[in-house]
Amino acid sequence: MSILLAFSRFVDAVNERVGRLVFWLVLAAVLLCAANALVRYSFDLLSGLGVPVQWYLDTATAWLELQWYMFAGIFLLCAGYTLLRNEHIRIDVIYAKYSKRTQTWVDILGGIFFLLPISVIIGWLGWKYLFLAAWDLDEKSTNSPLLLWPVKILVPIGFALLALQGLSEIIKRIAFMTGRGPDPAEKRSAHGVEPEHI
Repeated sequence: MSILLAFSRFVDAVNERVGRLVFWLVLAAVLLCAANALVRYSFDLLSGLGVPVQWYLDTATAWLELQWYMFAGIFLLCAGYTLLRNEHIRIDVIYAKYSKRTQTWVDILGGIFFLLPISVIIGWLGWKYLFLAAWDLDEKSTNSPLLLWPVKILVPIGFALLALQGLSEIIKRIAFMTGRGPDPAEKRSAHGVEPEHI
C-alpha cells in the first residue's frame, strides 16, 4: 500500500502542477478574447469609414479559433485537477444522505467501473482517431491556417491525466477504508472555500 500511496502522491503533484499552469492559460484566453473583440470592433469601424483592413479580416478567424483552442486546453487539462480538488459535479442530494463508508464505496466503484474505463476509451480513441489522423494528414482548419493536431492531442492528454487522477483517488479511498490514510473527500477547494454539505 505504501508504494500505491507514493504513486498517488506523484499523480496528485502532477495534476496540481498542470492545474496551476493552466490558470495562466485562462488569463491568456481572456486577454486574447478581449483583444480580439476590441480589434474587431475597431476594424469594423475603420472598414465602415472606407479604410482597407482586409489583412485583419483574413486573420480574424484564426484568432477566434485560437481562443477555442485555449478553452479546449483549459477544460481538458484541468479535468484531473478538478477531480483532485473533489469539485466534479455529483448528485449531492442523494450522495450526501449516505454514510461516509457508503460514499467512499460509491466513489471507489464509480471510479473503477465508470471513470477509468471511459477515460481510457476516450483517451485511446482521441489518440488514434483525432491526434494521429490530424498529424498524419498535416490537417489544418478549414477556416484558417492553424494546424489541428495541437488541439486534438489535448484529448488524449486530458483523459490520461483524468484516468491517472481517478486511479489516485481510488487508491486514497481504499487507504481510507483500511485506516491507512485520511479521508480524501474532505478537501478544500481550489479557491479555499469549504464545500457545503446538505
